[in-house]
Amino acid sequence: MRHATLLRTGLSALLVIGAWTAAGPVSASAAPAPAEPPASAALLSAMQRDLGLTEKQALTRLADEKAATALEKKAQRAAGSAFGGSWLDAKTGRLTIAVTTAEKAEAVRATGADTRLVEHSAKSLDAAKARIDALKAPSGVSSWHVDPATSRVVVNVVAAEQADNDVRTFVAKARKAGPVTVKTTAEAPQTFAAGTVGGDPYYTGNVRCSIGFSVHGGFVTAGHCGGTGQQVRGWDNSYIGNFQGSSFPGDDYAWVNVGSGWWTVPVVLGWGTVPDQLVRGSNEAPIGASICRSGSTTRWHCGRVLAKNETVNYSQGAVHQMTKTSVCAQGGDSGGSFISGDQAQGVTSGGWGNCTSGGETWYQPINEILNRYGLRLHTA
Repeated sequence: MRHATLLRTGLSALLVIGAWTAAGPVSASAAPAPAEPPASAALLSAMQRDLGLTEKQALTRLADEKAATALEKKAQRAAGSAFGGSWLDAKTGRLTIAVTTAEKAEAVRATGADTRLVEHSAKSLDAAKARIDALKAPSGVSSWHVDPATSRVVVNVVAAEQADNDVRTFVAKARKAGPVTVKTTAEAPQTFAAGTVGGDPYYTGNVRCSIGFSVHGGFVTAGHCGGTGQQVRGWDNSYIGNFQGSSFPGDDYAWVNVGSGWWTVPVVLGWGTVPDQLVRGSNEAPIGASICRSGSTTRWHCGRVLAKNETVNYSQGAVHQMTKTSVCAQGGDSGGSFISGDQAQGVTSGGWGNCTSGGETWYQPINEILNRYGLRLHTA
């Protein structure tokens, strides 16, 4: 495919979903100065729309999140074996570290983070969750994750099915695995692939999905969108490459090689209507941080990180180590980009609800995908 053809069409044919200007990709020199929080007009607009923030509040929040992300590992090291998890308080803009001893709390506060004394360490909670992962979940159980703020494993069940015998049996077994809290959710999760529709980023078979992030030699996306070896076609039906690796269920990630005139760029595109968001790295945002998603069906939407290391129980089987967000998504958004500031976070897997009434969406963390396949993220 020739570059000129792509630019004439103005369609989103490049290899990430996000923001695209009429003149082409924004160069690295056009990005904000390093001292400023990364914030394109599209990102700020989406945060204002979806999080109910003013532009000033959105900028402040991005700066707070950047600082919290930089502090998190240092504070965790200070907590040592007493570490019980971490999260960002959206109201104060400060990072909170859960600890199991007052002595370690003092050491953590010395790093600049806030603390909360909790009953269980992150290690013990993760072990309890792993025991629950070993159970076979019925369809009425939607997901489960460790909640550091309450120091418990939260098991989410579909409200309409909470009285089901299989659900009650699963919950009873889960309670024996460790400290468990049961909550209800409106719907069961499902993946966000869609049937073939013209003019969208890529197809495999009769499925349309969204491209996630460029890596050197290709792009990453969701595993449920295609199996290893399957051919991938672009928005114009031209050949892009093939799935070089794919895992689903258990995981939900894949990568596709790029050739035949296609190329990769370190941006998240916006369909020719909003500025680009440059991708500069993949530092993991904390629980509570704002996050935005871009997909081929619903484009830009934002929300918050709600939980990490959550096991999601799709009809096809459980998927582990997922991150849950309050961002909406719909069919065709699968595989698309989750980004926090200028840091890649993951690829869209599935969820429940839609972008009219709202819902929740999970993503597969990007660093796990890169490590699994030995890939290198294409950054600006």
